[in-house]
Amino acid sequence: MYTFISIVYVFVCLFLILVVLLQSGKGGGLGSAFGGGASQQIFGGAGAGNLLTRLTAGFAFAFMALSVWLAFLSSSGEQALDRAVREQAAAQEVAAEIEVEEAEEAALEAEEAAAAEAETPIEADEAIDESE
Repeated sequence: MYTFISIVYVFVCLFLILVVLLQSGKGGGLGSAFGGGASQQIFGGAGAGNLLTRLTAGFAFAFMALSVWLAFLSSSGEQALDRAVREQAAAQEVAAEIEVEEAEEAALEAEEAAAAEAETPIEADEAIDESE
């Protein structure tokens, strides 16, 4: 749905740009570049002003509405914040569990090293006694 709305949003932007550029301003605008007086005939006797003004207002409203809608969909309001907090808490719990496991392994290795070290001096003392 987000992709479809994004595509519609791009088309609304392009049509809004086109409609604004087709309006003839004080200097004639781009509308006069496509034939000047011919635009008066295409859009009727009243000219392009009324139709283009309505199209501009419609596309501007659609542009703003779609902008708000896409912003809402991308953030999902409070739900996105809650989800991010939950994910961060879960990651911290996993990190804490890993640290506890690593600490237990380090303590076990230290005990084994201490036990091995305790046995080694006894053998060394025996070797010294035998050499005398």
